[in-house]
Amino acid sequence: MSAALVLLAAGSGTRVGAAVNKVLLPLDEAVGPTSSVLSRAVLTALAVDDVRRIVLVARDGDQGRVAEAVVPLLGEREVIVVVGGETRHGSERAALSVLRPDIEAGEVDVVAIHDTARPLATIDLYAETIRAARAHGGAIPVVPLPHLVTRSLEPASARTAPATLVGVQTPQSFQAAPLLAAYDRAVVDGFDGTDTAACLERYSPGFRIVGVPGTPLNLKVTFAEDLPAVAALTER
Repeated sequence: MSAALVLLAAGSGTRVGAAVNKVLLPLDEAVGPTSSVLSRAVLTALAVDDVRRIVLVARDGDQGRVAEAVVPLLGEREVIVVVGGETRHGSERAALSVLRPDIEAGEVDVVAIHDTARPLATIDLYAETIRAARAHGGAIPVVPLPHLVTRSLEPASARTAPATLVGVQTPQSFQAAPLLAAYDRAVVDGFDGTDTAACLERYSPGFRIVGVPGTPLNLKVTFAEDLPAVAALTER
């Protein structure tokens, strides 16, 4: 079995103070669009082993800029670009509709979902969440950041800090068939969850989601001051 990766890039630049989608902002002005937040995230995704499909969810109107940032990176690889929804849930549903044939055929067993505004997520973090999802059901990277508390998760292993209150990151991985089934049920009910786990918790009672060790270096570009910090870490 292989995994599929969903890269979410359908947000905006409102809080970062940009006129364009924040993931299209350059980390290195001298290099240009192929050094954007998005391109860094895509390069990592392309290097993850045993991936059958990569789906990039873009905001309507950004397709040309997204292509400019991504196409030079692909070589012989393929990334499927789809237009996202009005919400995160809608964007995830758009990606799952593309992946449905592979999931229903049993060719994709895990879907990893990542916010491209976190361009420093590592290949190893993808691999760890995918491995844990295969073993348990779902896996979310967690860090002990009490001021960013959103969820209480059991650890996947003893290596995960036994904190009950954690901050969560992406990529987050889930077994593909239950994920698709939950989103199908959400369509019928008109449910629009705040995150992927919320949908699974509502429509797949007993679905197990574990925490795996994240890292404070997996920064998210939210405000203008985040860009130079991410750029400096990229150069390390």
